[in-house]
Formats: sequence, structure tokens, C-alpha cells
Amino acid sequence: MGAKTWMFVYSNGSAKAALGAARSLDRDASAELAQRLFPSEKLEPLPDGTLSFTNPHDDELVVGSWSGVSVIAAKEFAIDRPSQLPTAFLSQASSGTAYLHAMHSVVDWFAFAIWENGKLRRSLSLSPDDGIVEDIGDRLPFEKPFWGGQHPAVDPNDEEDDYPFPFHPLELGEAALAEFFGYQLEGIVDPSLLDPEYVPLLRFKRTKSSWWNAD
Repeated sequence: MGAKTWMFVYSNGSAKAALGAARSLDRDASAELAQRLFPSEKLEPLPDGTLSFTNPHDDELVVGSWSGVSVIAAKEFAIDRPSQLPTAFLSQASSGTAYLHAMHSVVDWFAFAIWENGKLRRSLSLSPDDGIVEDIGDRLPFEKPFWGGQHPAVDPNDEEDDYPFPFHPLELGEAALAEFFGYQLEGIVDPSLLDPEYVPLLRFKRTKSSWWNAD
């Protein structure tokens, strides 16, 4: 599996439903959201991206806004402990639902969190090397089959394999994408799910604003 994400999503209701109903990208609202979240940076437009690429380089960000839902991807969301996300981001969704989704295929790391009306409901972060880094709140229904061993990472009859979890973190990460946002990146993809390649996002080059590069 080679999928990577580090993104944050705001929703007034179901993010999955809102993304499924999304039509034209609100380009003005998307650009305004990017500047509001990163007020100290100069953002230079780049060619559009899509929802299939939400792991931008450190000096880039991607963002999209539609009715009822906004998506932003940046290095700030690739954090081991989602519960410690700066409140500046959470304040944008104080009366709705916010999601963080991050995974990195190189180290088989996956993390996610959900806040409702500004209050943390669930946070999980884990990788084979570091174990469970964070596990806050009750497990959500879509998680339970993984913890229950219904999606084993290795052959359960292989007594010599001591994989630390009863599932592969990236498989749980793909299940979270489907559960929260209605799409997946890799694996056996349900054809009824949203194709992220057809959901456009704005891309920006980001640099720190200063007297020598300010307009």
C-alpha cells in the first residue's frame, strides 16, 4: 500500500454526504479558508490538485470548500498525537464536526481524530514501530471489526509472526476514509464510492510573509 494523507476536514453535518453531493468547487471560499488558516504565509496559486492527493510537500497546501464541507491538507496535520492539534484549526469548526486523517505508507502509520462542536470524541494513532501512540475515546463502529480480528494483517496460523496489531493500520485508514468521506485510495475499492480523482482542490505554494517577499 502506498497511500499517504495528512488532511483536516470541517463539516456542518455528514462530510461523506456533503462530498458526495459536491458539485462546483467554491474557489473563492477555498482561497479565503487557506489564507484564514495560514495568515502569516504568502500563498501562491499552483495548478489544481484532486482529493486523491492530500499529502502535499511541506511548502505546499491543498484546499477545497463546498456547501457544508471543507478539506485542507498540509504538513501541520501529519501529527502523532491528533488530540494536540492547535486550537487555531479547531476554532473553525466550533459548531460542527472536524476530522483529522493522516497515514504514511512507508512506516505503516495511521492516525485519525473526530471533534464534535469543538470537543474531542475519538483519537487514535498507531504504527508497528511505535505501537499505540494515542487511543482516546470509545472505538467507533467501523473500527470494531478490525480490533476484533476480522481483518488480520497476517496469517493467524503463522505462530512466528508477532505483528503488534490484529489488523494493518493502513487498512483501517482506508476504512476510515470510506466511513468519514465516502472514498478510498487503495485496496479493493467499492465502486459505489466517490472517485477522488474527480474532486478538484486548489493548490498553493506557501512561504513565510516578510518584508523582503511581501507584495
